[in-house]
Amino acid sequence: MSHQVSFTGQITPEQLQTIADDGFKTVINNRPDGEDANQPTSSEIEAAAKQAGLAYKEISFAGNALTQPIVEEFADYFNEAEQPILMFCRTGNRSNGLYEAAKQMDLLDD
Repeated sequence: MSHQVSFTGQITPEQLQTIADDGFKTVINNRPDGEDANQPTSSEIEAAAKQAGLAYKEISFAGNALTQPIVEEFADYFNEAEQPILMFCRTGNRSNGLYEAAKQMDLLDD
């Protein structure tokens, strides 16, 4: 089975219903609160995700601070999460890097 996962930059609470309407089932946030002054908080996005019927998980880390425990936490959640999954951070690169790291460590179920 191939993974149904997409990566994007920062999303806003107002976008969560559209994300759900587009068929996503789960949202994973890889961006810590407070990186940018105008950034919505994880709790704001989580509330909007739940209202839109989406599962939500924050696994945030600074761009240069990816560690083995973060990769393992992500893989454990990813393997149980309903797909398709939308992962986001500031630009999408951090989320993609986390996914690729988990794949390289062979932590993701096929």
